[in-house]
Amino acid sequence: MKWMTGAAAAAALLLATVTTAQAGETYDTVRERGYVQCGVNSGLGGFALADSKGEWKGLDIDMCRSIATMVFGDASKFKVTPLTTQQRLTALQSGEIDVLTRNTTATMSRDTTQGLMSAGINYYDSQGVIVKKDLGVSSVTELDGATICVLQGTTTELNLADWFHAHEISYKPVVIETSEGGFRTFESGRCDATTSDKSQLAALRASSASPDEYIILPEDLSKEPLGPMVRQGDDEWFMVVRWALNGWVEAEEKGITSKNVDEMLKSDNPDIQRILGVTGDMGKGLQVDNRWAYNIVKQVGNYGESFERNVGMGSPLKLERGLNAQWTDGGVMYAWPIR
Repeated sequence: MKWMTGAAAAAALLLATVTTAQAGETYDTVRERGYVQCGVNSGLGGFALADSKGEWKGLDIDMCRSIATMVFGDASKFKVTPLTTQQRLTALQSGEIDVLTRNTTATMSRDTTQGLMSAGINYYDSQGVIVKKDLGVSSVTELDGATICVLQGTTTELNLADWFHAHEISYKPVVIETSEGGFRTFESGRCDATTSDKSQLAALRASSASPDEYIILPEDLSKEPLGPMVRQGDDEWFMVVRWALNGWVEAEEKGITSKNVDEMLKSDNPDIQRILGVTGDMGKGLQVDNRWAYNIVKQVGNYGESFERNVGMGSPLKLERGLNAQWTDGGVMYAWPIR
């Protein structure tokens, strides 16, 4: 048996302490408090961004609203904690937030060494690279020797290094602290390109004064499955978050929308009856109202509705569904059966 170093032992002890302290407490705490505390991006259009009235909107905000609706039957029963990339995991580990609905990649190390666990995927993404059109390149392989802005201490930084090494081309990293700062540094001309999740690059491009001047190159540098995360050790809370997500996705597959959900209560389809709580007792095991999915769709909309208004072709981001289309429409978005 190998003995851990002092630093490793201390880190393991801290992780065990955080996990144990939170085990089984989150769900009860949320219900007693009366709202869900969600950790979100500090400002990413389409995913989590406060408008001029201070109202938060976005795909990740709708995920938070869906969780609140499941627990309380009221989509307004939530508060947000804006978090940077460096703050997000610590905020969840420490109990500052109940759930991280900020764009965060599910990885093995986060599940196995950081006391966290992914509750599912609400956006299948990939890492990309953005350049100015006047640079005259159409592929990442043409960036040999280029300077690239990259976020410090992230999987993005590691993926970039791996990809360039695998393709035997060089680059000069310019390490930055925030994605927004990286894009502004790139805009100023200090970097030839910048890299992040493609959805984030699309949001940053949309926020620029001249979005048509930029192009996201076609290569996918990595897989980036994004979704809500919770602490390990509280199975009840984990299942609430997981099934809020699944109900959101399943409603779209069954054609249940915010506009027709009341009419769908009359459906004779047994799947729809169970989902909407007309029959069965599906909420009992999670200690929520049997009409939890009805409430989510009525107040938040189904996954497709949220996607379209926040990041889809009708939004400033103009992102196609792609992998995030339902599995029945050529994508990989696939909800677990509610039965």
